[in-house]
Amino acid sequence: MNVFFEESGNFKAGSVLSKQGEALQVELPGGRRAKVKGRDVLVEFAAPEPAELMRLAEQQSGEIDLDFLWEVADEAEFDVGSLAADYFGTPGAVQHAALALRLHGSPVYFRRKGRGRYQRAPEEQLKAALAALERRRQQALVQAEYETELKAGQLPPAFDGKVMALLVRPDKNSIEYKALEAAAGARGVTPAQLMIECGGLPSVQAWLEARFTAEHFPQGTGFPAVKLDFSPNGLPRVDADAFSIDDVTTTEIDDAFSVQPLSDGRVRIGIHIAAPALGIAPHDEIDRIARARLSTVYMPGDKITMLPESVVDAFTLKEGDYRPALSLYFIVNATTQEIVTSETCVEAVFVRTNIRHNELEDIVTEAALADGSGDYPHKAQIAVLWPFAQALHEKRQQARLASGLRRETQRQSDYNYYIEGEHVTIQPRRRGSPLDTIVAEMAILANSSWGGYLSENGVPAIYRAQRSFGPNRTRLQISPAPHEGLGVAQYAWSTSPLRRYVDLVNQWQLVALVEHGVTAKLVAPFKPKDAELYAVMQHFDETYTAYAEHQQRMERFWCLRWLEQEKGGVGGQVVATVVKGDLLRLEEIPLQFLLPGLGIHPRGTRVLLQVADIDLLNVTISTRLLHVIDTPDSAALAATEGVEEDEAGEAGEAAAQAEEADQSQGADEIVLAGDAAEAAQAVPGAAVEQAITGSIGAPSASLAAHEAQAAQAGEALSAQTDAALHEATPEPADEVAELPPVAASEDALGDGAPRAAGDRPLS
Repeated sequence: MNVFFEESGNFKAGSVLSKQGEALQVELPGGRRAKVKGRDVLVEFAAPEPAELMRLAEQQSGEIDLDFLWEVADEAEFDVGSLAADYFGTPGAVQHAALALRLHGSPVYFRRKGRGRYQRAPEEQLKAALAALERRRQQALVQAEYETELKAGQLPPAFDGKVMALLVRPDKNSIEYKALEAAAGARGVTPAQLMIECGGLPSVQAWLEARFTAEHFPQGTGFPAVKLDFSPNGLPRVDADAFSIDDVTTTEIDDAFSVQPLSDGRVRIGIHIAAPALGIAPHDEIDRIARARLSTVYMPGDKITMLPESVVDAFTLKEGDYRPALSLYFIVNATTQEIVTSETCVEAVFVRTNIRHNELEDIVTEAALADGSGDYPHKAQIAVLWPFAQALHEKRQQARLASGLRRETQRQSDYNYYIEGEHVTIQPRRRGSPLDTIVAEMAILANSSWGGYLSENGVPAIYRAQRSFGPNRTRLQISPAPHEGLGVAQYAWSTSPLRRYVDLVNQWQLVALVEHGVTAKLVAPFKPKDAELYAVMQHFDETYTAYAEHQQRMERFWCLRWLEQEKGGVGGQVVATVVKGDLLRLEEIPLQFLLPGLGIHPRGTRVLLQVADIDLLNVTISTRLLHVIDTPDSAALAATEGVEEDEAGEAGEAAAQAEEADQSQGADEIVLAGDAAEAAQAVPGAAVEQAITGSIGAPSASLAAHEAQAAQAGEALSAQTDAALHEATPEPADEVAELPPVAASEDALGDGAPRAAGDRPLS
């Protein structure tokens, strides 16, 4: 005897070997044996053989008219046998099995109610289901047509205006997306690459930028209409004859400087920072915009500003007018370059000149400053700032040495990118020029001094700290701590409030401190242990890292475009220098990449390469070694011995460290030369603190009240201040927001911190 039965939702046929009560031992056509319960058996038959029955049943089931079968079926629940009798009259085993297969395979027409039992679908639901099936069939035909066109390298007309949405924020249920995914899979490429090949994307550049803006600016990069209710007329006017030093394309001018000679061989040096905190209030409309963006985004040839253009225009330190500023003044002994005292003021300062690097970089040299030659704007003031900046730099080096680090090492060149359509010009610019050094040291001085000012008065702020060794050593935190890489006791970003939200937050706190003195911590926008300040810090960390990654990606993209443009792309020859191991750096542009199997060569070895492949979409490059040009001598190797650790092993940290001192179009880049190797020799933190605080003092609210206020803060209010500071200092696990390292693939390591032409934040 044979049986046709249901097992695990499928129908099978087999020969009965034995029967024990309601349980059958059945052998299937393939030889497998199964235990079948009697209630699962639908048909018992002697002929044909089980395998033949299944073949005939499957064949006949396809011949059964579903519409007629639905008409014949009773509206009530029924079993297969009763419907088989109505449909076939006297059904045989094959017909019975064929009907079971047809019912089971037609869930649109018939609903399964149990083993061998079904109920026909209501008429309205059947019509709706059939319409949906027809719609899907038509969509499948359209999708197949789209796939055919895409595989042939043609863009279907239906894709017009949808390409970016399909790649960035697709509706994965749409026909277009399914066709794109299927065609890309068949071609063995990514959907973005397929769209480029089909002409659906205007350029790889457009795709890279669109992907970034879709993630971080889903509502677009434009600004809503805003109203700025601010007038600088009420601020005291100061004829400081200030000047700024920036790149020719800079529009967000955050900082300017002034020099006023005093008696007894002293000078009054002013650092003037744009003061948007005077016109932007926490939680107002403009602040909500700035807090959402957190920073200006920089990329070669373009930028996405943190603040609307009208707000930037109201506060940028453009020349020829009185501009609202938060000014930090230092009384300096011009002979010893020692700081005597300092003060912070809110005022309107007259900005005389916006000096541009490209105009004076070749004129204002160390030699020209030494012999007084040359004719350029603010020559006398620059001549005063230059030795002061050198003295500040040397004090920081001594602090680095005290913390077990080496002296700073700077690269020879920075790079500016100029984009005109698809054409890119990458121009090297010498690092460490007098103008660079002046801007860098003034900003580091302001950030460290204002950090100390806030800390001494118990006003919360966001600090950037760095220990001399260990993972994630650079971080943001609420409590002050040494920045050992820069050689300062504390470091609070405060000099770029037009383009970095942390600086704007710290400027609000500074303005409150200037206006309210020792009671500022009670009225400042952010109070001690303010959870909102922690949230700002954490969000800024994540966003700032993403922006930096995008800038590096676009800089790398334009480096690859330069290779196609200037070297002929694939097949072209380029000269590179060995950084370490398989890591190479091109000589003409700031592009680093790996060449697996390069072999063992000393650092600084020059090699000739041939470009094997350039992938603009993934910003990668492949090369092959042609031959070694030359190797460095022992003196050159000794000169670069210290920097090897950072450029290869700690590229992300080197970039972060360079950012600390990169002041508005280039300044001293800090490279932690061999810091990791020397970490074990680091001196105790107390010695570092003593070395640092001995070189730079924190500013007071006014020159006349400097000593009186310090005494008052130390005596009458010491207990209150200490208590507030104690409350404001959370446990270490809560206090520190570690800075995630900049992601870099093996063949996408940045060249320290290659820079785009245009504005960039002050450190």
